[in-house]
Amino acid sequence: MDRCSLEQAAWRFAMPSVRAPELETPLGWLNTDRPLRFDGELRGQVVVLDFWTYCCINCIHVLPDLAWLEHKYAAEPVTFIGVHSAKFHNEANRETIRAAILRYEIQHPVVIDDNMKIWRAYAARSWPTLVVIDSAGYVAGQLAGEGNRDALDKAIAAALASGRAAGTLATGPLSVQKDASVRATGGLAFPGKVCADAANGRLYVADSNHNRVVVAELPDEQGRCRLVRVVGSGEVGRADGPAESATFNHPQGLAAAHGRLYVADTENHLIRAIDLETFEVSTAVGTGELDNDRAGGGMGAGQGINSPWDIAIEGSTLYVAMAGAHQIWRIDMPVGFARAFAGSGRENLVDGPTETSALAQPSGICAAGGNLYVADSEASAVRRIDMATEQVSTIIGEGLFSFGDVDGAAPKAKLQHPLGIAPHGMTLLVADTYNHKIKRIDPGARTLTTLFGTGAAGASTADGRPAFFEPGGLSVLGDDLYVADTNNHRILWIGLASGCWRELVFEGLEPPTRSDASDEERRIESPAAAIDPDQDVRLIIHPALPAGMKLSAEAPWSVRVRSGGGGSGGGTLMQQTGRADRLPIEVAIPARTGRVPGTWLIDAAMAACAEGDTGVCVPLRFAWRVPLERGADRSIVVAGGTRHERREAAGGL
Repeated sequence: MDRCSLEQAAWRFAMPSVRAPELETPLGWLNTDRPLRFDGELRGQVVVLDFWTYCCINCIHVLPDLAWLEHKYAAEPVTFIGVHSAKFHNEANRETIRAAILRYEIQHPVVIDDNMKIWRAYAARSWPTLVVIDSAGYVAGQLAGEGNRDALDKAIAAALASGRAAGTLATGPLSVQKDASVRATGGLAFPGKVCADAANGRLYVADSNHNRVVVAELPDEQGRCRLVRVVGSGEVGRADGPAESATFNHPQGLAAAHGRLYVADTENHLIRAIDLETFEVSTAVGTGELDNDRAGGGMGAGQGINSPWDIAIEGSTLYVAMAGAHQIWRIDMPVGFARAFAGSGRENLVDGPTETSALAQPSGICAAGGNLYVADSEASAVRRIDMATEQVSTIIGEGLFSFGDVDGAAPKAKLQHPLGIAPHGMTLLVADTYNHKIKRIDPGARTLTTLFGTGAAGASTADGRPAFFEPGGLSVLGDDLYVADTNNHRILWIGLASGCWRELVFEGLEPPTRSDASDEERRIESPAAAIDPDQDVRLIIHPALPAGMKLSAEAPWSVRVRSGGGGSGGGTLMQQTGRADRLPIEVAIPARTGRVPGTWLIDAAMAACAEGDTGVCVPLRFAWRVPLERGADRSIVVAGGTRHERREAAGGL
């Protein structure tokens, strides 16, 4: 929905009369170690409820405002609570909501609304809706829409003043234990998009939650990519300049042409350009602030834009999926003249001329055969824009609340919130994100076919096929498909002709520098293993978890094995991501992997959660050094003590 003005809000402070309904749900809470009740822990707190659903761009736009207010009132008795009232079926699952909390770096508790019962109790009508509850437990006001930080700030301040005057205010803030995310062994954090560049033989990855762009060579036959450069310091910001000091804010779409890599710097509301020789970063378009302009017509850094999510290039023109504006924008380079190209700015599914058509949070875009193809996420649709006639049509999809997982011909064929799209021959490949699948579309016949994925979140199937956890981006080079498997923190290569697949290894890629002790300083020395190098070996990982906790099946585990004697070791021998709800974790290491005698450096990352429907999850990370000798053993067992990782402010990984 569009921004609501302060005049449209109905704040009621003088005569509060409605007791706040309790936040009761059989589905439990996340990001807290216990349920929260108004007749319990919340007594005396000013409470801000954020009714949201994680697909919604307007809800995403509200999160920085909430973070700003949480920081401002950190020492006051003010508690922020997210009420997750799902739109899509996939959004109703604990595991996907938990992943969204970590991906968006949400720092407050979230209650999972059961079939929108809490939504109805508070008479919410749209996402997002914000409700302020005073320290006596009465509803003080409600406001819908984004862009109302000042109004919410005034409401909180008024509720605090009223509570102090009435003597109902608690003495201080409420303390809860929050979830934390796992720092994956492969070095990526929620990668949103991927771009394969045949001209330069490179692969580019939007390492979104590390606020950087990874530049690597295309993979070899074993799936190894030599790291060329990391662009971005890892800090949140919008600084231009050298690769090491430039900053981004959760970048997404990537497109390479004319010696530059263009980046949709989504949460900075910018289009950035990376020089592919010097790796200098510059700003092509945008002011750095969210702008509700639906027409454009400005130049470069003088033209504001709204949550760019993906980019396609045709000649010297950039076409941008402007998710926040529900439009496609056109940017003429190198001058940076930017204007709206398709979509009225009203969130809907309407075909026709570009200026009167309507899109719904477009999040993926590609160009092929004189057309633009758009993954129109909130309509669960794929749209076609004829660039010659400037007409918009729908290939798959029927409207904002028509979605599912159905192969076949339109109109029966259904997607669920697709985020990525790429051409392959005369067909299109689409990341059917909330169905955890990759599908093929014949745009002429308007048919939809599942290629990969089971329909459930996963990392691989029992029979060795690829599985995904909300894949967000695709890129195709010949018959090579590259997938940004976002919530599994990895990039996959899939051979479209063979069906073979690999999890890509980016040699030498590590998370941004952190102040805590490195894995090498805490690496556990394991007994020597006597293995036959000509036989496959089972690696059995059985670390000790904290008391009262279990391995989380709601988060992926990852394992990396490298060769080396001391220091950080040599090359990566294998890397694997999986999901399990119990220990031990077992991975297969193929014969003739590494040298024997030698040394393996084994790193494992996973999450452990407390029992119950409010179980807080903590990230765990383990590191072992295993000397290898020749022998007949067919398995290696590593075990050791628990290692907690503290949650980082930037990225949480």
